[in-house]
Amino acid sequence: MPNPRSPRVRAVPAVTRAVAILRMLSRSPTPQSLKAIAETLDLVPSTALHIVRALLAEDLLQVDPQTKRYSLGVGMLPLARAVLEHADFPSLMRPKLEEISGRYGVMAIGVEVPDLDNMIVVALARSQAPVRLHVDIGSRFPALISATGRCVAAFSGQPDKEIEKRFRLLRWHNAPTFEAWRKEVDQVRKQGFSIDRGNYIAGVTIVAVPVLNAKGTISHTVAAVGLGSQLDRATALALARDMRAVAEAIAAQLAIHT
Repeated sequence: MPNPRSPRVRAVPAVTRAVAILRMLSRSPTPQSLKAIAETLDLVPSTALHIVRALLAEDLLQVDPQTKRYSLGVGMLPLARAVLEHADFPSLMRPKLEEISGRYGVMAIGVEVPDLDNMIVVALARSQAPVRLHVDIGSRFPALISATGRCVAAFSGQPDKEIEKRFRLLRWHNAPTFEAWRKEVDQVRKQGFSIDRGNYIAGVTIVAVPVLNAKGTISHTVAAVGLGSQLDRATALALARDMRAVAEAIAAQLAIHT
């Protein structure tokens, strides 16, 4: 039942469509034509054109005058920078990620988990080790993939049917069966961390720990990415313990700030 105290949210189609266009182009590796935007989002071409023109006027989109293809504009940069500078989690995580990355020689990542569909990289510390995973601030991945995904499944509090439905859509290098994966999720719930050894990407080990809110559900994760040869069992477990301590400390600090 809806909460009677919750404020009513009235749909604003133009805003919803503008956000959909921005999200679509953020996921696209190449600029897109107006026709492609309209067809992908099931928009009337004239409607798409009006919205695109408004976004262009605000520098949120840019257009190549030769190809007439659209991509995100420089006006997105100050908005993204403001989010990262003023959000508590990224600012708290950055020095911790640098410490983890320097100590273990891994790429250390702070991830926000808004829902079961996506996780978003909001903080990052790179290492010098060659790791076959392209990650930048703002990168999105399926929320249930790899080690972080097991943490999300363990601590999201979402119905099993919703979790299984999204699991079936995931693409892995070496996909576990759903039954095996569920057992791993149960283990994550007990131990408080997850280790993915080559399931998501061949030869790459990913360690993740959840950052839990006051209700005990996941809001963020801390993840580390390294080569499988670099992170043997003992090293991966030591890394997981250190990351869990960081996650607990960050969760306590976030609770103070809210």
